[in-house]
Amino acid sequence: MEATLITNPTPQRALRGHRPARPSPRVANSAEHQAALAVRLTPRDKWIARMLWEHRVLTSHQVTALAFPSFRSGRQRLRELYLWGVVDRFQPFVTVGTAPMHYVLAPAGATVLAAEDGRDVKEMGYRHDRAFAVAHSLRLAHTVGVNEWFTTLVARARHEPGALTAWWSETRCSRHFGDLVRPDAYGRWQQGDRQIEWFLEYDFGTEPLAKLAGKLSGYAALAEATGITTPVLVWLPTSRREVNARRVLARAQAQLTEPHTVPVATAAAALLDPDAAHPSPADEVWLPLDPRGPLRRRTLAGLADAWPGLPPPVAADDTAPGPVPPPPSPMPPPPQR
Repeated sequence: MEATLITNPTPQRALRGHRPARPSPRVANSAEHQAALAVRLTPRDKWIARMLWEHRVLTSHQVTALAFPSFRSGRQRLRELYLWGVVDRFQPFVTVGTAPMHYVLAPAGATVLAAEDGRDVKEMGYRHDRAFAVAHSLRLAHTVGVNEWFTTLVARARHEPGALTAWWSETRCSRHFGDLVRPDAYGRWQQGDRQIEWFLEYDFGTEPLAKLAGKLSGYAALAEATGITTPVLVWLPTSRREVNARRVLARAQAQLTEPHTVPVATAAAALLDPDAAHPSPADEVWLPLDPRGPLRRRTLAGLADAWPGLPPPVAADDTAPGPVPPPPSPMPPPPQR
């Protein structure tokens, strides 16, 4: 037996588990493979691909919360999309436990989106290596955190009254407003007859609060340039950091020429009820910085009452003709019967 192991050792490849075959980038972009995808892909699959292109990366848990009735069904469909080359995936290292799979747009998915938009992949600006570069980005956790913030709003809207009607990525915001300010995201929420829009500043607790407060001058410049007053929502990790941030933000807001053009509200992730069915930023966790009324926590939809002079949201100009298509709807398409 020992002699057999020495003279005829087991090859390493024989010790590996079975790995399902995936199409190479060349095959994924072939007419044959695209024809096969035309039969397989549902509107929900294409929506997932667009969400990955818009928001760079989504975890398996986020995709499930956004579009599937259960984690099992979501995981199964993501596996199929991975095998077809529509999405790609990676699992980042974490010091405790195991990270979920993180998904990005793959070549076959990019080809599908480009074809739908009537252009080629090069015009779209997609490159597989760039899409995958987020796996090594120092801002990966921040990007995933911002996407989780909006994902919880969509998950809530799928089960309770309310709807997320707009969700712009940091990249899209930078394209529109980057010469003045660079929000982490832009969103719009509707609940009943109430609507609120906002720019999000997602604080990870790693940057100086003075730098966070310094961004208000950029929002003031944007309000002056556009004539549109848009609230700035600041999301912080802990209640203690929120208290400190409010002090610095209030000082920065008071120094603006027209402070009323930059309404600010803060909230802390620690205020969410972990036992609630769908805890989200839509909950009663927001504290306006300078309310025109009693100082109390409000729901996301209720923030409009904190600033009575705030004009109703203006429909975002996300359908203007140009090289960049409008963002996908934040809400998933209805399930196919």
